[in-house]
Amino acid sequence: MTQTPLPPAPYIRSDSELQALIPHFSSEPFLAIDTESNSLYAYREQVCLFQITTRSGDFIIDPFEIQDMEPLGAVLANPRIEKIFHAAEYDLIGIKRDFGFLVEPVFDTMIAARICGYPQIGLNTLLQRYGVKLDKRHQRDDWGKRPLEPDSLRYAQMDTHFLPMLRNDLYDELVAQDRLAEAREAFAELVHVDLPDVSFDPDGYWPIAKAQRLRGQQLAILRELYLVRERLAEQRDTPPFRVLNNDTLAELARQAPTGKAALAKIKGIPRGFVRRHGDEVLAAIASGQRAKVPRQPRQRRMAEPVVMERYSALREWRKQRANQRGVESDVILSKNILWLLARNAPRTIDDLQGIPGMGPWRLSHYGSELLEVLDKVR
Repeated sequence: MTQTPLPPAPYIRSDSELQALIPHFSSEPFLAIDTESNSLYAYREQVCLFQITTRSGDFIIDPFEIQDMEPLGAVLANPRIEKIFHAAEYDLIGIKRDFGFLVEPVFDTMIAARICGYPQIGLNTLLQRYGVKLDKRHQRDDWGKRPLEPDSLRYAQMDTHFLPMLRNDLYDELVAQDRLAEAREAFAELVHVDLPDVSFDPDGYWPIAKAQRLRGQQLAILRELYLVRERLAEQRDTPPFRVLNNDTLAELARQAPTGKAALAKIKGIPRGFVRRHGDEVLAAIASGQRAKVPRQPRQRRMAEPVVMERYSALREWRKQRANQRGVESDVILSKNILWLLARNAPRTIDDLQGIPGMGPWRLSHYGSELLEVLDKVR
């Protein structure tokens, strides 16, 4: 397939323009969708752009410019319209978090490729069989910035333009492998994706301390620096790593500089940072030097031995099943489902039906085997 230049996608930036599109979207059998967020540039990320492809063309919708996104939400929840994504979970989390929209039904081309046994499932890799090579130079663009450059918008447009074609080919492969019902069950699980807890963890410095092998008073200094970094990140509306990365935090905790001249010599301190925030950092170091050395929070209790035994047996079964099919292990059952099975120890098919994630397809194909594995552990 030879790539031809695409005409620029219409840029929808007003309520009236969005309203005018809704009848078209509502009459379509599918919408291919992607979103762009500003996680690399904001303290709290948000969805900055919607890209949508229909049978008649590509569209880019700017939620920053539109006051009422509810008309799009109604389309996304329309059960008659299939929504095509590649690696949908991240997009669905952002859409649910920022707009509260339900998106169903979903066809996820990444999940479909995994179920079909593809060893490489990146969108760029999957599209190369059509002679399509995506330009990923704009992957790390600041999507919260306005105006967006034409090249950035073209990059965004390309992420959905070929999804319908990919979806159709993967659909045919799922049918040929008799895996369509399995895929639909996996797609249905995506609809109920949980929002991650993004609240600040005041003990979140411990992984840094472990990785950097900090000890004693260094831990107290690291804690104070970690708290200062978070406060500065929130004030500047930027991710914490853009204020100071973890390696720099650790080096500050090790060296504990007492003046701005010494602070400026620490590797990783950005230009101008000492002038703007040096006093706060030095105050945090001094506070850490006076503070009591913190104790690591108590770790969660390990599961009971019998639960661990069930989990190990189930994981071994899953590994063998995956090898037989030539797929990754979590295509068979996710880690979360294995833990639920290990903790609940169902004894009958009816018991299995109560386990989240054990839909009709998995029950019919794996139910008896799972009960047999659990029975052997007993």
